[in-house]
Amino acid sequence: MRRVSSFAAPHLHEYTRTSFSLISKEFISTNPINPNEPISPQSSNIHLKSCKKTHSLHFSNDKHQQSQTFNTLVEQNLSQLSSRQRKIKEKSQLEEAFESAKTIQEMLHVFQEMESSFDERELGLACLRIGLKLDQESEDPEKALSFANKALNVLDRDDKLSLPLAMTLQLLGSTCYSLKRFNDSLGYLNRANRVLGQLEKDGSCSVEDIRPILHAVQLELCNTKTAMGRREEALGNLRKSLELKEMTLERDSKELGKANRDVAEAYVAILHFKEALPFCLKALDIHKAQLGQNSVEVAHDRRLLGVIYTGLEEHEKALEQNQLSQRVLKNWGLDTDLLRAEIDAANMQIALGRYDEAINTLKGVVQQTGKESEDRAMVFISLAKALCNQEKSTDADKCLEIACGILGKKEEISPVEVSEAYMEISMLYETMDKFEAAISLLKRTLSLLEKLPLEQHSVGSVSARVGWLLLLTGGVQHAIPFLEDATERLKESFGSKHYAVGYVYNNLGAAYLELDRPQSAAQVFAYAKDIMDVSLGPHHTDSIEACQNLSKAYAAMGSYHLAINFQEKAIEAWDGHGPSAVDELKEAHRLLEQLKKKASGVTDGSIMKALPLANSSEAGFGSTSQVGVSAIQKQRNATKMLNQ
Repeated sequence: MRRVSSFAAPHLHEYTRTSFSLISKEFISTNPINPNEPISPQSSNIHLKSCKKTHSLHFSNDKHQQSQTFNTLVEQNLSQLSSRQRKIKEKSQLEEAFESAKTIQEMLHVFQEMESSFDERELGLACLRIGLKLDQESEDPEKALSFANKALNVLDRDDKLSLPLAMTLQLLGSTCYSLKRFNDSLGYLNRANRVLGQLEKDGSCSVEDIRPILHAVQLELCNTKTAMGRREEALGNLRKSLELKEMTLERDSKELGKANRDVAEAYVAILHFKEALPFCLKALDIHKAQLGQNSVEVAHDRRLLGVIYTGLEEHEKALEQNQLSQRVLKNWGLDTDLLRAEIDAANMQIALGRYDEAINTLKGVVQQTGKESEDRAMVFISLAKALCNQEKSTDADKCLEIACGILGKKEEISPVEVSEAYMEISMLYETMDKFEAAISLLKRTLSLLEKLPLEQHSVGSVSARVGWLLLLTGGVQHAIPFLEDATERLKESFGSKHYAVGYVYNNLGAAYLELDRPQSAAQVFAYAKDIMDVSLGPHHTDSIEACQNLSKAYAAMGSYHLAINFQEKAIEAWDGHGPSAVDELKEAHRLLEQLKKKASGVTDGSIMKALPLANSSEAGFGSTSQVGVSAIQKQRNATKMLNQ
């Protein structure tokens, strides 16, 4: 993981006569959209003032001391000093040598000398500084963890809370994250958060002391929860870090603009495009004011804005932002970014139904790509999409074969990017009714993603898609494990009330009903209805379908009173749609009459079947009769565009 900016550590001011410089680690922040891209908080250069109740060492930053080394200290005639004075002088020289050390090797050399003359607490703080330095430079996380544990053993005693203790816990969280020990990382960071909260509540330290460390802890919590697939929770920590920045930075600070864009990207990652919009617009306003219309930062903001408008299905606005972004990228000579922006533009043209225009755009772009490049594969995927919409399946299939041939050679080098491309190709295969090819490619995608700890949310999305396709093609028994796994992973990633989870439950209910397990079906249909009522509203078409499916499950159990109750709710909701839902309302009344006959013991031999598929094109596993934008497809498209 790249580190692109440092969060300058607080300096612990003088608590004793002894002084060292405590330089904080470089806080890593992972982009929730793409774990390979950093959030990159900018340097804060914040100095902490005295922490009244903390008996800790101050690490000074005096320029004169920094220029000194242990071997060039001012020589004095130590033989003329008393034994006590000599020890004090030697100790002072070691302090200065430790302070002026610029490399890990120098610090470790001086630390060995310090061990015989410094007390335990002083050595604990020195261990903290060495651990922070190791973590900052991404050198040997195991060694950084070792020094962090030594510091914790010293600083975590007698239930005394202190700022150095919080910093040590944050360091432990960071090093465990680097070692992919995410549960341990989360435990340390949560405790660091509690310590800082208690210090602020008690007034033990000033707010100015606490905020820089709290900001770092919030970003680390965001990273760790993202890595664990808990993206909804991670977003809360990212929002908190933004609030802390807003308390300390100027309102039009460039750094604050970047932080707002980070939050917008995080919302896009969980498909909350409406919530992402104001943060992206704020980032754009700040960057325009600070850097001008033609800055690279403004181009990045506009590209993200295009993704957001695409998610909101405002494709004209999306294309407008893309074109403005392209102008800036062209002026700066950023050819790679420009090429990918042109591919984005073609996809937006496809969404607008301008297929010939999109094909012409892509024909121009393909000439700029290398024969074995991933960009070339993306061009052929987009060409296939346009051709599919023109019902030119043979030509589309040839394009996908070329794309798969290129991507197959890139699986080990770029597994995430290849997986995203495979997802998109599989959806096109579905459009062409090549379900076996789609399932095979998705299973291949799973084998790539399951090896990547930071991609477990994607595993959930792919599992959901495999389950749906198996359900569609008659492999109901085989579909259930994929759907059950998908619900758990997606709940952790996007929250238990996200509509994508509701769609998976809807499909899982259909599978249970098909296997004559109506009680299990009723349970998961109820989950689906509850989620969709919250996330989409009770009058959304997919919420109504969930209500009708629940009615059918109760009917299959013979619980006609409950079945009638839910069918009447569905009729009431359809009625609210007016003339646009005349056919749906008529069918809903027919089903109600059928239920009433069954309830009275009169049957006409009709068998009601649950609908495993919602009508809305937003459904996570929607219609395969056209190239629609499903919930999962939106996620993949948004992620792909941001990662390019």
